[in-house]
Amino acid sequence: MTMSPCRSRCFVDYEDLHQLLLAVQEKCCENHSQQIVSISLQIDLIDPLVVLDKFAQANTLNFYFENRSKGEAIAAIDAVTKLEITGKDRFSKTEEFIKDCLRNVVNFGNTNQSFAGMHFFSCFSFFDQHHQADYPFPAATIFLPKLQVAVKNLSCTLVVNNLIHANINIQTILRELQNEVKTLQFLSHYSPNIEFSPSNFNKSKITNSHSFKHSVSSALEKIASNHLRKIVLADALDVRAYNCFNLFKSLNNLRQLHPNCYVFSTSNGKGQNFIGASPERLISIQEQQLITDALAGSAPRGRTRNEDAANAKNLVNSNKEKHEHSLVIDFITQRLSQLGLFPQILAPRLRQLSNIQHLWTPITAVVPVNIHPFKILSQLHPTPAVAGAPRDIACAEIRRYENFERGLYAAPLGWVDGNGNCEFIVGIRSALIDGDHARLYAGAGIVAGSDPDKEFAEVQLKLQALLKALV
Repeated sequence: MTMSPCRSRCFVDYEDLHQLLLAVQEKCCENHSQQIVSISLQIDLIDPLVVLDKFAQANTLNFYFENRSKGEAIAAIDAVTKLEITGKDRFSKTEEFIKDCLRNVVNFGNTNQSFAGMHFFSCFSFFDQHHQADYPFPAATIFLPKLQVAVKNLSCTLVVNNLIHANINIQTILRELQNEVKTLQFLSHYSPNIEFSPSNFNKSKITNSHSFKHSVSSALEKIASNHLRKIVLADALDVRAYNCFNLFKSLNNLRQLHPNCYVFSTSNGKGQNFIGASPERLISIQEQQLITDALAGSAPRGRTRNEDAANAKNLVNSNKEKHEHSLVIDFITQRLSQLGLFPQILAPRLRQLSNIQHLWTPITAVVPVNIHPFKILSQLHPTPAVAGAPRDIACAEIRRYENFERGLYAAPLGWVDGNGNCEFIVGIRSALIDGDHARLYAGAGIVAGSDPDKEFAEVQLKLQALLKALV
């Protein structure tokens, strides 16, 4: 991996960059090959959501990811190179794709700043094969963006990736970079109107209340007969608005209403977006330190302080909720151990969101350099928090009970860099947006002691919170 430093962290030396690009192109001509030049620059502070709004096109891939509690947000626009696949080997194929790209990269600029260098963005579907042939996202997508803007603790980094080959026009690359920097400088002073104005809409249920409750009752019979220990059943709600959904306003509203969640959006380059505000981190790795969340067992927030405290106390003391939670902890620790890791279970706590609270136990481990994040993802997805236990039996039953395609719902999405650092969440509390149509998803974990009426009410609570943000 070749390094070429910038002379200043605040601007790019275009002459140095010009010479580097020419040298890389000459090497490509000699070897009949192509290489990726990744340019990292520190720029004026800008909201990555504004970047998404101004740069993203319906016919290109893009990705947005924000964690306000960590002071992080990132927008990735268009693709230099991508992989879209289906099948059981999708995690290993995406790992190979990343390694192939990293063998052909030349870095320019300061790669020591936060979010500098190459970052790959990916999303996976819940199942490795779709039953619905026209579902708009592949079972796995990973791409290296052309343009990436990220904020970390009020420091802003621009990364521009270019594929260099014998026929590329170097002058065009330089002009495009100059134009992008100028546009971003202008946007850093741009204050968009982000007031959220509700629109008129119509709702239609995918599953009626009787059918959902019947599925819960049926699942409870299988649990009583020891066929299952847990299953997560999801519901979906279709919403038709009078106008097309405004992605920028929906995401901004999600981050205002759910500041303790991961706000996300990923597109398929065909006009559809999958967005949401998830409370559940699947894995985060920084400098070989992994943290993952066991998040299962829930109760509504109270309307008063006393009611809220009572709900929290009941949640913490509920044998049913603790049993559901322990299934997730056991699964995660076993799967990490099978990879040769030594998971450490931290003290349990409550994850309190605006409308719901969860039992939450963080789990940590040290990741050896030879274990890629996608190996861990392939072991963990799906956890009992979104599937059930035993996992394979639960997944088969989910296919039988649910009359819609889960797609990206309850599946991993996030980013990984060239050093094995990553952040992946579980795409719950989410919606598939297509013009003026949205399909909202939410689910509930069914274990011994579950009540069909209460489980249905929990799902509706989650759907209504998401609906409030979108419309």
